[in-house]
Amino acid sequence: MPTLTWPTKSLPDPASAMLADEAIVYPESTPENRLILGDNLPVMAALLPVYEGRLDLIYADPPFFTNKHYPARIGRGEDSRHPADWDLAEGYADHWPGMDSYLDFLYPRLVLMHRLLAPRGTLYLHLDWHADAPARLLLDELFGPARFLNEIIWAYHGPSPIRSAFNRKHDTILVCTKSDDYIFNADAIREPYNPSTVKTFASSKKAGFGKVPDLARGKIPEDWWYFPVVARLHNERTGYPTQKPEAMLERILLASSSPGGLVADFFCGSGTFPLVATRHGRRFLACDATWRAVHTTRLRLLEQPLPFLFQRDLNSSIPSSPSSFLLSTSHRTVTLNGSTALDYWEADPAWDGKLFRSAAQARRPNRSGELPLEIKLPMEPEHLRVRAVTVSGKQIEIG
Repeated sequence: MPTLTWPTKSLPDPASAMLADEAIVYPESTPENRLILGDNLPVMAALLPVYEGRLDLIYADPPFFTNKHYPARIGRGEDSRHPADWDLAEGYADHWPGMDSYLDFLYPRLVLMHRLLAPRGTLYLHLDWHADAPARLLLDELFGPARFLNEIIWAYHGPSPIRSAFNRKHDTILVCTKSDDYIFNADAIREPYNPSTVKTFASSKKAGFGKVPDLARGKIPEDWWYFPVVARLHNERTGYPTQKPEAMLERILLASSSPGGLVADFFCGSGTFPLVATRHGRRFLACDATWRAVHTTRLRLLEQPLPFLFQRDLNSSIPSSPSSFLLSTSHRTVTLNGSTALDYWEADPAWDGKLFRSAAQARRPNRSGELPLEIKLPMEPEHLRVRAVTVSGKQIEIG
């Protein structure tokens, strides 16, 4: 079998991350879901003792080797037609000295993902034309060519500055399975046949060369998918760059995992995959190296009132700022007084000085609107502690 080599190819033995518990959100029960801030290579190494061979599905959306910088949009209610006026913050960088250094980054992470997958597990690796060809060879090396299931084309449309070539308007999702006995829920992802197909079969007994499909049941989608990019799905937009459509990740989740199963996204970005996992009764592990991504993911997970543990690799820091607001309490109501240049705030009514138990939260709406200045606690505060995150992404603690 052909293998891909480059001068610096190696399999380092990464040091395991030292994971510290930062908070439990909705602490009514012990959370099975985990959101982790940290470089995913040492984080995955730290997860191996517990999770090796246990993950039903991994969706991986790493940097694409575009050699671009992607800022995050943090303004609200701005005119989407005038990007020069947007309020932006640090998002993530996708810069590499060359393909060798990019593969040095990608290869050991794919190795650990392979180890974490369950025997019936599936990996979806989302890339585009910049690096999908060498990635395919790496997957053949790790999984074996026989375990390559699909090359899915995600097609979309939109403006393009290209004038000397066909507009590049698709990504590639490479799908591999750990074994030949893998989860694939065909009935969970069926879609209606095209109306013209239904009409054809209704009008002619010779259609389909004698093979009549179950038109009412629908069909399994082909390996090319059309989903509009999130820039045109305003209700989903978080402002985080390269955010993926919820409907597309729901298809992946439903096809290759079962209710109650354990799934993971180690480049979670805006948090779409763990969000759809919670909606459909899957447990998740989610990780990202940037605070902006993890904070955005946390905000989205609040849409589903399910507990999750927020952890941090001790080598990763959360930017902080001195307190710029005051609190007042009345019975079980906490009110913000002072600066409201905040994106999010949460309260622990029984702070023990160790683990923050986020019992109540408030967030700034994605599209427009103001941050709620009051939150209701589930109990009378005994030792109140409040955490907040500013619009610029700095964390504040008071109490």
